[in-house]
Amino acid sequence: MASATGLLTSLKLELDYFSGRAWLKRRGAGVILRFERVRPRAAARFQPLQSREITPEFLDRTIRALKRWNYDIISIDEVCRRAVTLAARERFVCLTFDGAYKDIVTSGYPVLSRHRVPFTVYVSTAFPDGIGEAWWLALEQVIARERRISLVMGRNEMHFDVAGVAEKYQLYDFLSRWMRSLEAAELSAAVKDLCTRYAVNLAALSRQVGLDWDDLATLAADPLVTLGGATVNFPVLSNMKDAAALLEMTMGKAVMETALRRDVRHFAYPFGDPKSWQRRHMALAEEAGFVSAVSAIPGVIEPAGHTPLLALPRMTWDGRLRSLRAMRVVLSGAASP
Repeated sequence: MASATGLLTSLKLELDYFSGRAWLKRRGAGVILRFERVRPRAAARFQPLQSREITPEFLDRTIRALKRWNYDIISIDEVCRRAVTLAARERFVCLTFDGAYKDIVTSGYPVLSRHRVPFTVYVSTAFPDGIGEAWWLALEQVIARERRISLVMGRNEMHFDVAGVAEKYQLYDFLSRWMRSLEAAELSAAVKDLCTRYAVNLAALSRQVGLDWDDLATLAADPLVTLGGATVNFPVLSNMKDAAALLEMTMGKAVMETALRRDVRHFAYPFGDPKSWQRRHMALAEEAGFVSAVSAIPGVIEPAGHTPLLALPRMTWDGRLRSLRAMRVVLSGAASP
């Protein structure tokens, strides 16, 4: 189960901290941290996406700790500069947020603005436009409340019994991996079929959780905030032909620049793991006009041009972890959550 996985990860990072491994094997000039949602912790037993969430309190503790540890908290523009120059004396951290969830404004921004630290939010424009499909949340909602689930996979009608929490976690993992393997049109059809069967209003759910253009205008007015692109519809780029992937990148960039009247220079590969994008997408990101592109592949930023700006690694923080000792190990580059 997810809770057991989180516990094992936490124990490993704590061991690395107390063994001194984090200090002996510290690497790179700094780290880009990847977060998603910022909101108060929920009490539900079934939370398959809990690893993608942190609380406002943990965000506050993290920023205070970074300052106490003398890390430079820098913008993504400054990351790009430091990645091509010799290492500075102080290590750095760059704070980034994927998914463009509304709670970055309601729960995260009050903390970030109070500390006056720079951060980056990557946006898929279909969501502020009100037409995005947060299928991963719809899938969570269906599995959470049903005891038996049926859907068409390929040409077959499949049935799953999910009376227990363990079965729900297993099914969420199985179906989310299957949905991510589908091409965009197939994925949309599969999700709409599931939502129709189980009375989930996908459009309303997606609009409810996502930033709107007013939210983005608020963020854009703050000079400490960088808004980056993440395509239009947040597709798995590896499932697309190059022309379609390039169109997703360029259209997302153009929509944001038109709506916010500011340059969008930085990009995040949707999902960001090694299966969701490939080396050829670096050339597409450059062609679309981006100067950097971040992934979800763990790693540190090496100085002097050793880290490609169009394949910047990030450390994805596991929201089930609440230990600042674990955070310090992750920032050392010796281990990832």
